Amino acid sequence: MSNSIAGSGCELLIPLSERKTLKEIERSIIKTYRKELWVRFVKGIKDYDLVQEGDKIALGISGGKDSLLMAKLFQELQRHGQIKFELEFIAMDPGFHNTNRERLIDHCNHLNIPVHIFESGIFGVVDRIANEYPCYMCARMRRGALYSKAQELGCNKLALGHHFDDVIETTMLNILYSGNFKTMMPKLKSTNFEGLELIRPMYHIREKDIKRFTQNNGLSPMNCGCVVAAKKTSSKRAEIKQLIANLKENFDDVDKCIFQAAHNVNLDCIVGWKEKGEKHSFTEIYNSEE
Repeated sequence: MSNSIAGSGCELLIPLSERKTLKEIERSIIKTYRKELWVRFVKGIKDYDLVQEGDKIALGISGGKDSLLMAKLFQELQRHGQIKFELEFIAMDPGFHNTNRERLIDHCNHLNIPVHIFESGIFGVVDRIANEYPCYMCARMRRGALYSKAQELGCNKLALGHHFDDVIETTMLNILYSGNFKTMMPKLKSTNFEGLELIRPMYHIREKDIKRFTQNNGLSPMNCGCVVAAKKTSSKRAEIKQLIANLKENFDDVDKCIFQAAHNVNLDCIVGWKEKGEKHSFTEIYNSEE
């Protein structure tokens, strides 16, 4: 293997000779990684009612491991599922290095993902206005650009490749750094793009299984490809990821417990909460029971 270009957002490159064929990759989703990927993908779709008959879904393809797998999972669902829906594969180029753009195109061609690539120049904007803390601003701007493109294509849903680990890391980030209990929701209605809904169909899929699928099939996807974040040496999310890994050494199910905590909130034991933007206190209920 050869090392990636420094700052390009790429991981170690796997020689093309080691890349599996399209047929082998698609078969591995249903056979080799059925329990880890396919079953959990379908579970997420059903648990949170993410796909309905007649949907036109835009899939945000970043060129990373998560979105490439999501695209293939949706193609399998379209091929084998009972619900009829349409797909649009959209990839925004926020200012990638040429090597990253070429890799995105190469992977989509090899995986038979008919992607629409459009320019945004977001990296340049973020570097100018939020150089010290680029990731939050970049994520917001990238999502807005994807929403806009999805709406332009007549889609009613935008699917992003966030997975189980993203969900629990977000939960812990909010608890430890923001002092609130919020998680990454499996679906959200857009407040700025009428008629559009954001869905996260990989909600139950573990990152380690995505990595195994990617590596064993000989794929070399990008990381975020950001030329701004590449200058940074650490991030709060990376710290949280390491914290959870450390906790798992003594308590193997700690990640599952973090995930389930957002599904098992007991309002009888919550001091304060916010609902539809309005703050509430346990005293409202406490005093009404006297």
